[in-house]
Amino acid sequence: MSEAESKSPGPETPAQNTSPEAPRSRMALLCLTALGVVYGDIGTSPLYALRECFNGVHGIPASQANVYGVLSLIFWSLVIVVSIKYLLYILRADNRGEGGILALMSLLRHEDREKKRYKVVAFLGLFGAALIYGDGVITPAISVLSAIEGLEVETPLFKPYILPITTVVLLCLFFFQKKGTTRVGMVFGPIMMVWFLTLGALGLYGIARHPTILAAISPEYAVRFFLENGKIGYLVLGAVFLVLTGSEALYADLGHFSRKPIQLNWFCFVGPCLVLNYFGQGALLLDDPSASVNPFFHLPPAWALFPLVVLSTVATSIASQAIITGAFSLTRQAIHMGYAPRMKMVHTSANEIGQIYIPFVNWALALVTIALVIGFKSSSNLAAAYGIAVAFEMVFTTTLAFFVARYRWGWSLPAALATTLLFLAVDLAFLGANLLKVMQGGWFPIVIALLILFVFLTWRKGNLLLNEKLKKEALPLPLFIADAQQTAMTRVTGNAVFLNGNPNGTPSALLHNIKHNKILHQRNFFVTVLNEDIPYAAAKERLSVEDMGGEFHRVFLRVGFMEFPDVLSALYGAKARGVAIDPLMATYLISRNTLVPATASGMSSWRMSLFRFLHHNALQPASFFGLPPNRVVELGRQIEV
Repeated sequence: MSEAESKSPGPETPAQNTSPEAPRSRMALLCLTALGVVYGDIGTSPLYALRECFNGVHGIPASQANVYGVLSLIFWSLVIVVSIKYLLYILRADNRGEGGILALMSLLRHEDREKKRYKVVAFLGLFGAALIYGDGVITPAISVLSAIEGLEVETPLFKPYILPITTVVLLCLFFFQKKGTTRVGMVFGPIMMVWFLTLGALGLYGIARHPTILAAISPEYAVRFFLENGKIGYLVLGAVFLVLTGSEALYADLGHFSRKPIQLNWFCFVGPCLVLNYFGQGALLLDDPSASVNPFFHLPPAWALFPLVVLSTVATSIASQAIITGAFSLTRQAIHMGYAPRMKMVHTSANEIGQIYIPFVNWALALVTIALVIGFKSSSNLAAAYGIAVAFEMVFTTTLAFFVARYRWGWSLPAALATTLLFLAVDLAFLGANLLKVMQGGWFPIVIALLILFVFLTWRKGNLLLNEKLKKEALPLPLFIADAQQTAMTRVTGNAVFLNGNPNGTPSALLHNIKHNKILHQRNFFVTVLNEDIPYAAAKERLSVEDMGGEFHRVFLRVGFMEFPDVLSALYGAKARGVAIDPLMATYLISRNTLVPATASGMSSWRMSLFRFLHHNALQPASFFGLPPNRVVELGRQIEV
């Protein structure tokens, strides 16, 4: 059976329901909901971004010239990277409404499957996806920790309790993932609206002290900053980049909300509120440079500090929630594309088919995130490790977008190249500044990403070798059916269903059943799941049934990478077409393969050992494809690989 996963047929996604004629109320609802999902990460960057520019690893004195220069860099970074690159350019590169680096890779694979350039595309896409995991373990840690650290601004008596409180908040966050986000999600948008309104109000409060701070919008101050500070000024870019972390979510969440609500939110609400807050913090530093230790929590009046800490904690928890659920979605896509072993997935909502919970991913993220909090001890230390993974991912996304512009949109080579080089110049500048933080902790997300990339490639290569071996040993299905019709074989009443990854081969479970039990069921169904390089398979093409004669049927279920392979639904679909089968009364015969070392293989022995370990611990097909547990019969065998 193919290593696929997907959603079962269900209601359309919001993106599919949205059209230019959609009612204003529908658009308003999408905009509100998107606030809590799309903009949670980038919306909590004001907690630590400006602080790291003046008080971080490569911090500079908070002089008037430096404050103006940094604010100018922040403003134009948001304009070029978020407003122009992501919202006006990258968001156009959707795979039938879906976004994200794996969806982009799949889009190009669909076009260039047989072309050599796809090897480059596949590597960039997989490495970019792996980097998102590296970023995902840091985001909850730095976001929640930076919010709780606001308590220190009021009194240092809270300092010994910062790490314990952060750990408890994170544990609660990961523990409640299994409950799903349906109920909590309904209040995410309104809470984040309050958060962004608060950011804007605090910014105006600070700007009122020094309205002239708005002059920092001029790019002249950014240029002058580099000229006056030289190498040190370039190093500060690593901290300026923190204002952009989370912008990749604008593309990854495209399928949930569509392009227009994401763009409206940014240009009309989120962007202005963020800019106001950064400039308000800058105005504060003109009055009190010592506030650079934590300008965000020094900005409000004293009476508002504790309410702001509470609101910040809630906002960072929402931002972390989006990262965690994004990791679930990314894992689901990787499994479908054959780059990760099957894992247990729990549907957490009866109405929202996109909401899933993957226990292994959840607790792996929890373990690493809490370890980071304990190991790095402060959000400033974590900031040194934050950003490198995102910077790499942005470079890869820009590069992949070049192939889309050139080969999907039909742009001329000069136009596609000029656009790509313009954005790459900015991306590489940020990447270079972040690479200088490797020894301060930036190595951590890179190591995490490389390990995950290695697992992706090992699982993919191992499965190719295993499937190749199985195909060579398989008995052609037409030959078996012809022989079964001519041979007086004992048949028993009932229906037998076989999961068959190779539609032209005879399932080994069928041959083993005949060999050991000497029987053949009255009717036999061979179900093959075909994984498509699109988010959702077309309804008309989702199911096909082929009568092969002699009460043998082949059933093909096509699924997209955002769907789940629902075998029972496929069989009910076959029944609706007049095929005599009751899916809940059928017998499901599954091969349970045990891999043992072979004398020779296509991978190194230690890497093949890793593949055998992953295969042994992967979720069994019966559970993954949702077969009735009391109707499944497993037939074991050993395979040398």
